[in-house]
Amino acid sequence: MATSEVQTVNTGADKAKLVGAAALLLGSFVAFYLLSGKGPIAQWVALLVGVAAAVAVFGVSEAGKQLVAFGRDAWRETKKVVWPARKEAIQMTAYVFAFVFVMALFLWLTDKTIEWVFYDLILGWRK
Repeated sequence: MATSEVQTVNTGADKAKLVGAAALLLGSFVAFYLLSGKGPIAQWVALLVGVAAAVAVFGVSEAGKQLVAFGRDAWRETKKVVWPARKEAIQMTAYVFAFVFVMALFLWLTDKTIEWVFYDLILGWRK
């Protein structure tokens, strides 16, 4: 049985940061709708400032730091990928299309054979 380590927020300060980030995010949406009478510029400024503040608070939390580290690791791994050349990509795409065509033909023939066996030979419904 494989066990996976679940990491949770450990400190009260870190929990407070996450709650604060969620409150800032919610507050920015509330401000956006409450400022509907002030014009779209005030609405969008309030929304963007609130979201930026929420992202900043989340970024200084442990979960935010782990998310940034994960993103950096993922980007580093993506750079290690050896992408196929154009010719190889076209060949592999052609192989996939050919396989799909052959498989579709096989399934169609199998379906028609079973249909013929059951309906014509066994049941005699198509006479």
